[in-house]
Amino acid sequence: MALPEISETSNSNMMNGEHIIMRLTYISRYNNHNPNGEVSRILAQAQQNNTYNGITGALIFNHNYFLQSIEGARPVINDLLRKLVKDDRHFSLQIIECSEIEQRRWDKWSMKYLIPSEDNKEHSLKFSAGTEFNPYLMSTNQIMMLIDALSKQQEQEEKQISEKKKSWFSIG
Repeated sequence: MALPEISETSNSNMMNGEHIIMRLTYISRYNNHNPNGEVSRILAQAQQNNTYNGITGALIFNHNYFLQSIEGARPVINDLLRKLVKDDRHFSLQIIECSEIEQRRWDKWSMKYLIPSEDNKEHSLKFSAGTEFNPYLMSTNQIMMLIDALSKQQEQEEKQISEKKKSWFSIG
């Protein structure tokens, strides 16, 4: 009797498209009328919700713009998109990419927060159309290359920090 219930649940999920993984990449402008610290709260909330909902992603924010790429089951991504459109913490949302994917690009993170800074400014300039970070002036390809470059740089920095900690604690 337990087998048909499992089968029915699995079949129901298949009919809702939950087996299809989507990537949604969008840009938007930060609403400056939000209280200070709002971005930190958004990130913490997103990490918790995304882990629960099986969403992975990367978020780039520079106090003016959001650039986010998220991945998850099709119904979950569609539900999240409806919420993003209604969210008044940002405006001028533009979808850059929305497609079915075979493999997650951001599978290591429930939400990775990447910040354009002086240390990685060359990446922003390399992939941007101007001298300042403005994702509205970037093509889809430039946006994805920027996220990849910032992700790789941050992973290398985290690895170096981790190796320093290990070497400090190791006994000669």
